[in-house]
Amino acid sequence: MKNVTLRQLKIFEAVARHLSFSRAAEELHLTQPAVSMQVQALEEQAGLPLTEQAGKKVRLTAAGEEVARQARRIAEQLREASEALAALKGVEAGRLKIGVVSTAKYFAPSLLAEFRRRHPGVELELTVSNRGTVVRQLAENGIDLAIMGTPPNEFETVAKIFAEHPLVFIAAPDHPLANKRRIDPQQLAKETLLIREPGSGTRGALERYLAEHHVTAGATMELGSNETIKQAVMAGLGLSFISEHTIGLERAVGRLVKLNINGTPVKRQWRLVYRTDKRLMPAAMAFIEFMDSEGSRLIEAQVST
Repeated sequence: MKNVTLRQLKIFEAVARHLSFSRAAEELHLTQPAVSMQVQALEEQAGLPLTEQAGKKVRLTAAGEEVARQARRIAEQLREASEALAALKGVEAGRLKIGVVSTAKYFAPSLLAEFRRRHPGVELELTVSNRGTVVRQLAENGIDLAIMGTPPNEFETVAKIFAEHPLVFIAAPDHPLANKRRIDPQQLAKETLLIREPGSGTRGALERYLAEHHVTAGATMELGSNETIKQAVMAGLGLSFISEHTIGLERAVGRLVKLNINGTPVKRQWRLVYRTDKRLMPAAMAFIEFMDSEGSRLIEAQVST
């Protein structure tokens, strides 16, 4: 593959990431025929097909998976080289890709805004997903840093605690348990629990709490986001277990109440996580220092207002 160009690799990486020629074209501001032509030229260089059609979907062949992996690695090395050169010039710049679990979206933007104010030369990219997706992004080097509760076990990481993260049970204000001063966890077995999808860190924490208190859940309803869960609780569909950092507004206006269930709040921690083998560029190191010194204070200031 002596004549492969960086442009071809960039285009193919986008196709591999989206599994779609049209979405890759949209991202790169190209026409779909232009994308197809560049991928075809790359296939000719490889001497093997890189994609295959499965109905309307695009799949990567084994060769395509390998080329996509190498394309991502090359792009990362070029980015690191660019940032290292900027550091040698004394220029604070670079691109920082941060992934956060969905519960952290309530405070992450304000953290990034303050970091950007202090480091205006850094280009920030934020993605919000459930825990399983953030772990995969870390594994594939799709992000530099992650904000999450529990670090992954699948590979070695550095996980720096920067703030407390309390989890609580919530109900609508007119729920029979809303004004109880002390509630036995066994009462939860009689209630409908509104829970997050598999892969969510909050769901994992709920399952551990129920197991520790020997509670067998009764009726459950699975919902895909904290916002949907809060709306469902306010509508009287059941109780839920959620980050206290997500309910400040609803509690302030009297739409949700925190239940006094024994053993809560469950105290967890927010962590800034990155791969042990990750070569940290100046922008990432600056963000780590920022979170270590300011993360907890800024979160508490936001959730208490």
